[in-house]
Amino acid sequence: MAAEIQPRPKARKPCLLSKIEAFQEVVTAAAIIPKEDGVISVSEDSDCYENYITFFKLSDCLYSSSEFILSEDYNKMSPALTYQAHQGRVVVVLFVLEMEWLLSTGQDRNFTWHCSESGQQLGTYRTAAWVSGLQFDVETRHAFVGDQSGQVTILKLEQDSCSLVTTFKGHTGNVTALCWDPVQRVLFSGSSDHSIIMWDIGGRKGTAIELQGHNDKVQGLCYASHTRQLISCSSDGSIVIWNMDVTRQETPEWLDSDSCQKCEQPFFWNFKQMWDSKKIGLRQHHCRKCGQAVCGKCSSKRSTIPLMGFEFEVRVCDSCYESITDEDRAPTATFHDSKHNIVYMQYEPTTGNLLTSGTDKVIKIWDMTPVVS
Repeated sequence: MAAEIQPRPKARKPCLLSKIEAFQEVVTAAAIIPKEDGVISVSEDSDCYENYITFFKLSDCLYSSSEFILSEDYNKMSPALTYQAHQGRVVVVLFVLEMEWLLSTGQDRNFTWHCSESGQQLGTYRTAAWVSGLQFDVETRHAFVGDQSGQVTILKLEQDSCSLVTTFKGHTGNVTALCWDPVQRVLFSGSSDHSIIMWDIGGRKGTAIELQGHNDKVQGLCYASHTRQLISCSSDGSIVIWNMDVTRQETPEWLDSDSCQKCEQPFFWNFKQMWDSKKIGLRQHHCRKCGQAVCGKCSSKRSTIPLMGFEFEVRVCDSCYESITDEDRAPTATFHDSKHNIVYMQYEPTTGNLLTSGTDKVIKIWDMTPVVS
């Protein structure tokens, strides 16, 4: 494998430490080995079982998809255990060391959990759509399940049963990434609709904060709780560092109206008002700051609203535009180009290193300490 080492820059941006380029196919999953200065990777050219869960085992702490024991020099893998859990391709696998549980989801729309010591299946739950995101809270035994319908389901797991707690629906596309912070008790979900939503579960107020800073599908999320920064990556190659140590605002619900709530001109479906006023109906828009239904003339301005998560310029009504100050427009995120279309990411907090894998069949290792500190 070829590696490129570069000196650490003085600018506050991710530093590319190395590139691994010897892959024949796209790497779909990988993990940094913190104390060994190495990487374990899985690519589509590898032999795999579609209907089984398999995972790598390293010092009883590192797991990935069917079970193998790695030799000390990492040059040999010995099969250890196979879990028959799904009737379709396994999508996500999560090992919970504290519980000795192995959680998994598949394209058969089943969520299962096994005992990692005995290999016995403990329980299963049928989801509405196949699951593409999975997180677990050890303290409360809650599993967070994101699926292709855009829904996030919270399940309470017991040793051999589970119960439905609640569901969140906020994305217009499928959920592509989940990240759980057990300290602040917030859940982050990323989607193919390019958005990220922060669900404040610990606050028990039902708060949902949107973050709009990507132009393509969100492929990965991780949270640095010690600095309260969120790292997100997307298919367009962007790496975004979000400052979550600010007081953010919920985006308003879009209001319904048959006419512009500023000038009262009818919208094009309001036939009665168009006939009475002898005016042609207008197209409806919404102000991203106040949520009012407005016409194009009354919402001709664009502005960033970072505290509402809008790092790019969005449509606002003229009165809201006048109320937004330069201080309100101060960005709360920084943007960096990885120079490859990211399909997978993993953050190792002990070293501050970020791994990204791209469609260019390259793994890149980044030092994030200049920006996550």
